Amino acid sequence: MKRTCTWTVLGLAALVGAAWASAPTPGDAKGEEVTLGGFKSRVPSAWKMEQPGNKLRAYQFRVPKAEGDKEDAELVVFFFGQGGGGDTDANIKRWKTQFQPPKGKTIDEVSRVEKYKVGKVEVVCLDIQGTYLAKFPPNDPNAKVTAKADYRRFNAIFDTDQGAYFITFTGPAKTMAQNKAGFDNWIKSFK
Repeated sequence: MKRTCTWTVLGLAALVGAAWASAPTPGDAKGEEVTLGGFKSRVPSAWKMEQPGNKLRAYQFRVPKAEGDKEDAELVVFFFGQGGGGDTDANIKRWKTQFQPPKGKTIDEVSRVEKYKVGKVEVVCLDIQGTYLAKFPPNDPNAKVTAKADYRRFNAIFDTDQGAYFITFTGPAKTMAQNKAGFDNWIKSFK
């Protein structure tokens, strides 16, 4: 069943304000260039490239926290090779299990899936928020889970002819709101 999202004028004003606050200023230096399956785009200049934590991470960035947040956000681009990483529905289902919705809400009420094309590339994005169930190592069933309240994640599957790239951008909700426009612009700017 599809959900229709409606925004109040106040909510829309808050989003526009957050996007304006995180938008690069004129003359701002370009960020690092990222290449996904032959397509290129530059991240916002405030995003700091890091050495990937393992061989499945094609790129890794630290995104500075918003004032009042306790932690920076992290953006990771995973690549498992042609045909690797599972299908879109399985990934969306798995990503949803990594969050608990706020009391009185369902996970579907705090999630939004958007599908669009960037050139000929199919892109599927999941925007989800609630309590993030951080686990390290992520796929270890015995790993300790740390519950991080008021978190948000933007996931994207960027499906090129060379294989799908899986993007996770996770952090405190305020930091993520300030970086939503930058994330969307980065994804939509791949050429």
